[in-house]
Amino acid sequence: MNNDLLYQIALTLVPNVGCVQAKILIDTYGDAASIFKAKKKELSALENIGLISAANIKSFEDFSLAEDEIKFIEKYKIRPLFITDKNYPQRLLNCYDSPTLLYYRGNANLNASRIINIIGTRNNTDYGRQATEKLVNDLTAMNILIVSGLAFGIDSIAHKAALQNKLETIAVLAHGLQTIYPRHHKPLAKEIIEQGGLLTEFRHNEKPDKYNFPKRNRIVAGMADATIVMETALKGGSMITAELANNYNRDVFALPGRITDIKSAGCNYLIQSNKAALFTDAKDLMEILGWQPKKISKKLQAELFIELSEEEKVIVDLLKQKDSMHIDELNIRSNLSSSSIAAAILNLELQNVITSLPGKMYKVQ
Repeated sequence: MNNDLLYQIALTLVPNVGCVQAKILIDTYGDAASIFKAKKKELSALENIGLISAANIKSFEDFSLAEDEIKFIEKYKIRPLFITDKNYPQRLLNCYDSPTLLYYRGNANLNASRIINIIGTRNNTDYGRQATEKLVNDLTAMNILIVSGLAFGIDSIAHKAALQNKLETIAVLAHGLQTIYPRHHKPLAKEIIEQGGLLTEFRHNEKPDKYNFPKRNRIVAGMADATIVMETALKGGSMITAELANNYNRDVFALPGRITDIKSAGCNYLIQSNKAALFTDAKDLMEILGWQPKKISKKLQAELFIELSEEEKVIVDLLKQKDSMHIDELNIRSNLSSSSIAAAILNLELQNVITSLPGKMYKVQ
């Protein structure tokens, strides 16, 4: 029996010890076993822990539930990912309520360099389906990991499109790995295991209770670089996920629809209220995220450089020395006047030789 895993699972079972409290305890004691061995007085003195949670930790006896979980893990080759595990989705660590323990069945890298989630209504229109399939198809060359929730509608369309385009895809579940919900998606789930994976924070025999779906949604939002809402009404799980993504400081995009379409009302609202950027195609998405391949070949850049003015050459030569440079540093190091620099930068941007970054930073394309 893996004692470390036994205590890790047990920690998720202690009443009144949620993800936030667990993170505080782990930061303090380093591992789950040490938490259970700590003195009650020590535990209760920690901020946001208190007497009740401390008492529940010290009186916890349901280790048999953790033992049952380990048997299931071993039988079905599930990968438990504790919050301190190097293979745990690292983007989730930036979320204040990141899950203490995840259960993973699959082979995709949960820390891939580029991850997006694609979400939307369970009752999609042809417009939503076509836009989702086109988006995933256009992302194929970028080798992006696609995350969604295995639900009917946009979720399953995104998963299937990823599989068809040979992209890895992760389905985040609102229940344990013993069953698949909806049952109709069992064959799809099997395919996803082979070309991605199934991920959940719920123990193997936990059912898809309605309260589990918002918890699932925070993982979908938190483990990706960006959330793309393809179709949604004003209320629903996709709106919750978009709100969570905003709270986690993730980029959120929404596909606009006609103002008369109920299933686009949520997307239109997100755009109108500046909670999402307007999404039209994968190219714009990649540019905003900074994932767009360089547009100008070295040969073309060389040709452009021949035609540059002396001031422009100075700016380009300085920018080549670093990945990016602040406008103030360009002012200091170029020995050019502010007006000359401004004119040079404008011309270089118009010629696609350099690009501007947030915070008045610039870099060579």
